[in-house]
Amino acid sequence: MVAYNVPAANDVLVPETLLKKNQSNAKAAAALVAKKAEAKKARIAKRRDLFKRAATYHAENKAAERREVFLRRQAKKNGDFYVPAQPKLVFVVRIRGINNIAPKPRKVLQLLRLLQINNGVFVKLNKATSEMLQLVQPYVAYGYPNQKTIRELIYKRGYAKSNKQRIPIHDNSVIEKGLGKFNIVCVEDLINEIATVGPHFKEASNFLWPFKLSNPNKLWHARKFLHFVEGGDAGDRENFINKLVQSMN
Repeated sequence: MVAYNVPAANDVLVPETLLKKNQSNAKAAAALVAKKAEAKKARIAKRRDLFKRAATYHAENKAAERREVFLRRQAKKNGDFYVPAQPKLVFVVRIRGINNIAPKPRKVLQLLRLLQINNGVFVKLNKATSEMLQLVQPYVAYGYPNQKTIRELIYKRGYAKSNKQRIPIHDNSVIEKGLGKFNIVCVEDLINEIATVGPHFKEASNFLWPFKLSNPNKLWHARKFLHFVEGGDAGDRENFINKLVQSMN
């Protein structure tokens, strides 16, 4: 009877192709682990940077508010009058439809991107936009939004315009993709750029899709023909726009 020896594991030769495959898989796995570690480290650093930016903007806003209070008190103490700086930003809401609109106001509403009732946009206030608002005054309500109104609008109803599509701002990556080249990489950057009317306000405003607001509860009159100063709804509301927007948001 012939005796057969069973080879041990060390005696079995592994094919060269299998060896190369195992080495390649091990190398790929190590590279993937290193890549994930680098990505995690980058995310943590980026998150810290975003928190620092938000803290900086908050400190700047608080300092500006304290300076306003100080100047008012100083003027009152000296028996003078304090005149605040002219506002640079308005929020415009369309309040009337398309019936019986003259061609020129209709074109201005298109330029302002106010195509539907209750649409709202941020507009930089200058000589040209002031004249445009005068033309469409019977069809819109506008005023000077505060920081709280801007923040609530963007966080709650903010949508981005990407490739002519309406994209929800569900993550900072949406903003970074559209405005990263202007150093606007998060929601706080976007809010600060809008509120301060920064150098890239035009790009930031166009990046935002026109806000689609709800009807305010018991704030509209039956007929929206009169100006706000006459007890109506249309025209310049100055700081009272904040109450209107918060009821529509």
